Amino acid sequence: MKEALYYKKLEDNKVQCQLCPKRCIIVPGKRGFCTVRKNVDGVLYSEIYGQTTSVALDPIEKKPLYRFHPGTFILSLGTRGCNFACPYCQNWHISQDPDAFTQPITTDEIIRQAKKAKSIGIAYTYNEPIIWYEFVLDTAQVAKNEGLKNVLVTNGYINPEPLRELMPFIDALNIDLKSMEDSFYRKYCSATLQPVLETIKTAAKSAHVELTNLVIPTLNDKEENFVKLRDWIFENLGAEAPLHFSRYFPCYKMRIPPTPLKALERAREIVVQKLKYVYLGNI
Repeated sequence: MKEALYYKKLEDNKVQCQLCPKRCIIVPGKRGFCTVRKNVDGVLYSEIYGQTTSVALDPIEKKPLYRFHPGTFILSLGTRGCNFACPYCQNWHISQDPDAFTQPITTDEIIRQAKKAKSIGIAYTYNEPIIWYEFVLDTAQVAKNEGLKNVLVTNGYINPEPLRELMPFIDALNIDLKSMEDSFYRKYCSATLQPVLETIKTAAKSAHVELTNLVIPTLNDKEENFVKLRDWIFENLGAEAPLHFSRYFPCYKMRIPPTPLKALERAREIVVQKLKYVYLGNI
């Protein structure tokens, strides 16, 4: 375990985590919503520092990043836990299981593996890397100094101050923009929309950003949703910001049938009216 960054001590040995907008107040012996940040006698610790569930060498397009060093490979790793609770999560075995098996790994080992594999860098992915903050920050700094790229695949749910500290070491992000409706975030993610939008705008000032929208039938597939998504991206990021529409399949707790291909094609028709790079995934 490692003492967490970004928290405040409260009375009665309680602490308030200030890493993400949930700002969990945690009593001694308990964990925050993400299940990996624990209050031990009035000190907040990360239980996953240097702990990984998954390490693989992936094509950069799998992140998905289509306009960032295409045709290359990147060492990808994740841990367990998440600050969202999406009922359709494809990686729920590690993101939603607080007892998911992890193995120890060090920053030096990761750098060695990346160089040996001729990877362009390191992608923090598979579960939510924001809750792995301390380890990601430390590793990203070393990787940057070693000439490696750092990539975040994230839901973007992080407070402004920790984001600002991390961004100088991040080269690219794929950020899930799950819906343009705050009600969707509240009902299906246990979160809110506005912090994600702020993260996207901040990240785009200094790094390459691509967005992913998972299209789920009956939940976020109305044409007005795609219009709103298109217009927000165009106004805040510009016409060349890449957008990926991803096909949903039943997973975890959700049993809605898969997204029809025609729904994805219609979404693309709407969005390419203003955006230049629009891709369909999981088809």
